[in-house]
Amino acid sequence: MKKTIDATGKKLGRVASEAAIYLIGKDKSSFARNKVSGVPVEILNASKADISEKKLKDKRYVRYSGYPGGLKGPAMKDVIEKKGYAEIFTLAVYGMIPSNKLRPLIMKNLTVSE
Repeated sequence: MKKTIDATGKKLGRVASEAAIYLIGKDKSSFARNKVSGVPVEILNASKADISEKKLKDKRYVRYSGYPGGLKGPAMKDVIEKKGYAEIFTLAVYGMIPSNKLRPLIMKNLTVSE
């Protein structure tokens, strides 16, 4: 049974946390931490989500190369220009999924459309 979430007028984190709950399977009575729920989740109208100008400017997606001075990170606005709103939602949901061997399998069930 496919779950569909409409992001129109909603905050980024609220939509991402709702999607993460469905992907992990916490909404089911048969929830088990060691199993993938297998429920596909689709986020619609990602570009119509309510994201403030301050967050677009200040939020950074940081990565570190391991070398001194190697801390880099584009702002949210730059990521949206380069990869689109789908990448923002994917990264938000990715951070809310438990970091274990099931994470890549769970993320395969997420689709985001702008």
